[in-house]
Amino acid sequence: MLQKFLLHAWALSQLLQWLPGSDAASSDFTSACENIASQAASITNTSAFFSNFVPAGTNLTFDNPTCDLAGVPPFQVTLADMCRVSLNVSTSDSSGIIMEAWLPTNWTGRFLSTGNGGLAGCIQYADLAYGAGLGFATVGANNGHNGSSGQAFYEHPEVLKDFVYRSVHTNVIVGKEITKMFYGSAHNFSYYLGCSTGGRQGFKSVQDFPEDFDGVLAGAPGLKFSNLMSWLGRFFNILGTPDSPSFITTDQWLGLIHQNVLKQCDKIDGVEDGIIEDPNLCDYKPEELMCSPGSNSTDCLTPAQVDAVRQVFSPMYDLNGNLLYSKQQPGGENTVWVAPVYTSGQPISFVADWFHYVVYDPSRDVTTLNLTDYQIAEDLNPFNIATFEGNLSDFKSRNGKLMTFHGQADMLVSPADTELYYNYVSRTMGLPPQDMDQFMRLYRISGMSHCFGGDGAWEFGQSLAGAGNDLTAEALDPERNALTALVRWVEEGVAPDTLLGTKYVNDTPSLGVEFSRKHCRYPLRNTYSGVGDSSVAESWSCQ
Repeated sequence: MLQKFLLHAWALSQLLQWLPGSDAASSDFTSACENIASQAASITNTSAFFSNFVPAGTNLTFDNPTCDLAGVPPFQVTLADMCRVSLNVSTSDSSGIIMEAWLPTNWTGRFLSTGNGGLAGCIQYADLAYGAGLGFATVGANNGHNGSSGQAFYEHPEVLKDFVYRSVHTNVIVGKEITKMFYGSAHNFSYYLGCSTGGRQGFKSVQDFPEDFDGVLAGAPGLKFSNLMSWLGRFFNILGTPDSPSFITTDQWLGLIHQNVLKQCDKIDGVEDGIIEDPNLCDYKPEELMCSPGSNSTDCLTPAQVDAVRQVFSPMYDLNGNLLYSKQQPGGENTVWVAPVYTSGQPISFVADWFHYVVYDPSRDVTTLNLTDYQIAEDLNPFNIATFEGNLSDFKSRNGKLMTFHGQADMLVSPADTELYYNYVSRTMGLPPQDMDQFMRLYRISGMSHCFGGDGAWEFGQSLAGAGNDLTAEALDPERNALTALVRWVEEGVAPDTLLGTKYVNDTPSLGVEFSRKHCRYPLRNTYSGVGDSSVAESWSCQ
């Protein structure tokens, strides 16, 4: 009871500082903002484009037209009065990054770096708004190139180096200098927020630059990156073009196959709700859908299609039988990713770009890629983009805290691979789960797609969208917000045993809560008690 009282007292004392202030910025703040651009020139290899005071509620627009293809819209509403600083930082004679620092009036003494997505050179402005709105001095960079394509990597190894690791690290170094220069004192704590490629970037920082952050929140990390690209390319090898005997239509994936997966596996967790709590327990057998000989029914699959489904849900091995990448988990079939991953009749764009501009050249026919090509890609591993180092002792020894999460219905990055990495760290460092818990925790988010969305309780403060796009006191409660939970773990020593996720009706908070669930830290599994309303988090426990 005492611990619970102290936690609630902490929440009450802290939540007010997270909320954006309503007072207009002082003239001193505005003047400092006007001057910071010229001062930034004193930072090595840095020049400033501009520094502007931006009031809360401003709808900023951005001129990077291909970034919307990477899920980054060309606009963002600011959530705090702030100074917006835009910088160019040279990283070599032939490369550089464009970065922004959003410095809020309600600075809490905390620093936050954000990551990127896909192969994109797109600043994640929603993450900058989220961080600045919470009082972090927040920075983000373009990963060393502009736009959603990987074309800039071709015959430009320094640009590729920026993408693999140098952009984030440089962004952190310069961002911390700008923060100290602007506020007159250094930050007290340093944090990181990112998902997908941003998740991999967070792990890269932990592995190679353990001094950069005190706390890291890294979701759905694209680890073993070259193998991930090959795994995504393999789906085209399996399914082919629409005229292939093994091809399966979008409607078949979303209807026939997805419903059959749920029929076989949804009840394993004790509740039939369209969500597979732990897909590791689902031994899906697509043979149940095989057509009878001579059948012309559209409600079944041919033997070639059944074999294709089984291959899709199987791990990927190299020519020598070694694991290249973990399996696709059944149950994640959704309207966002089925078409680009399975049914476009060509490899997904990430794969085409990686093999065109990094592994081979633009003339390579990516529809003919095979296991030999995938082995070449793995062996190439530019600048150790695999990001699969198992010894995190340096980060642990400085009391760093790492929270990672992965949607169990993620079609783009296998959640099984994140579990594989967790277990690899555990074995490498000789730490059982209770000791891993002291510095690294993995949360499996049932029913969540890639980083956000899906049928599960996917809103838990992992991003601005994951906070309901609104910085309310409830959304920022560390019991239900991963970022503020990370802050509490780093600064107060209170580790989050679970992440309370919420599923709103039609994913719209104003329509009310559909259900909630406390997502467990790995290797614990969320289990329904068999008693009470299954839509209530308290009806489940971690076992």
